[in-house]
This record gives sequence, structure tokens and C-alpha cells, in this order.
Amino acid sequence: MQILILYSTIEGHTAKIAKKLADAFEDLDNEVFLSVTSDPGYCDPGTFDATILCAPIHMGSYPGDFIDYIENWKSALSQVPNALVTSSLMIACADEDEQTEAKSYPTKLTKQTGWQPSQVYNVAGSLNYPEYGFFKRWLMKRAAQTENWPDQTDKEHDFTDWKALKTFAKQFADSLKKEVA
Repeated sequence: MQILILYSTIEGHTAKIAKKLADAFEDLDNEVFLSVTSDPGYCDPGTFDATILCAPIHMGSYPGDFIDYIENWKSALSQVPNALVTSSLMIACADEDEQTEAKSYPTKLTKQTGWQPSQVYNVAGSLNYPEYGFFKRWLMKRAAQTENWPDQTDKEHDFTDWKALKTFAKQFADSLKKEVA
């Protein structure tokens, strides 16, 4: 099967997530096309067997280029099996209200754009201190202290469950096989 994976990233972690998904689908004998939503080239999502969109939540919203892509391509996206993978540090929070809020963003995206993903997967992001400016690094370090997360600012701290992400890829690939059969 040919699978298109498009992503938007702010500090680079969602790019890692998209690449790990691409690797997982290739390991399952699929042909994967990987690109960014800001410059997808000639990738028409309606011409693939499936499309997966990946984006982070920052300051309560998805990146503008991601929203623009969906608004421009929602009709084609709806023609094929698809999934939305949302990356948010809030998924790793101990507070269930924070997790619930993070899990609500895909619904808000649907209301905003009119695109209803076939499947949604929420994944924890990372604290990527080296990519932050002074103010954001200070702010995130304070947030990390309230969550009892690492606060060493010289490296990235990854909260993504890579095994669960690979399981999601397998389940999505299996659902594609069932649709074709």
C-alpha cells in the first residue's frame, strides 16, 4: 500500500514521530511518502491508499501551515482512509484534566476545518529545551518542576511511547488491509 505521511513541526519532535511512523509502515511492507504540510510538493492525499497527518499542539493550537493544509485538502483527505496523530506534552501530564484537554484538540480541529479524521492517535511530546528561546525555556522549566519532570535544559527529554506508536501503525495498516479485502 502507498501511505502518505505529512507533518508539521515546531521544535522537531513531530518530525521524529512522523519518521518513526514511516519506518513502522515500511517495516510492514508499505511504500511511504513523507513530507511537510508547509511544502507537500505534488502529494495529492486522494491518490494514496491512506494519509496520516501529524502535528503538535503548542499554546493551545495546531501550527498555521497544518490548518491551511487541511482546509485546502480536506475533500481529498476524506476520500481515503486517514488518521490524525497529535503530539502534545499535555498527554504526559499527571493531571487527568490536562490529558483530557489535550485529547480534545482533534475535535476542535474538526470544528475549525470541517475535516473529520477516520482515526485519531494522541502521543506525548517532548521537552526540547535546546530548541526553546530564553523565555520559553524558563516557562517550560517551571512547568516541568510542577510535573516532576526533568529540568536539565541542555538536552531534550522525550515522553513519547515509541512502542505504542508502532502498535498504532500496525493497527492502522491492519485496518487498511481489511478495507481492501
